Amino acid sequence: MCTNGINTGQFEMMIEQIDDHLKLERRWAHALGHKAGDAGYENVSKKLHEAQALIDDVRALLDEAKDALEDDAEAAGGVTVELV
Repeated sequence: MCTNGINTGQFEMMIEQIDDHLKLERRWAHALGHKAGDAGYENVSKKLHEAQALIDDVRALLDEAKDALEDDAEAAGGVTVELV
């Protein structure tokens, strides 16, 4: 569906692509956090787990953005085209 010049389906897919990238980065932060902890690098482990938690927050915001996209598309008026 296209609303006010935005293909909302494609826009939602792009948000999902960002989420897919972050999902991978979260797994890396998690795995490296455990490796650092196992090696005795407690400060590094702590920071990587904090980064993992922040990535979780970003992913939650992306979910909210997808919901907001649907709400905004429904509330938007039709597209106005003017010939010049």
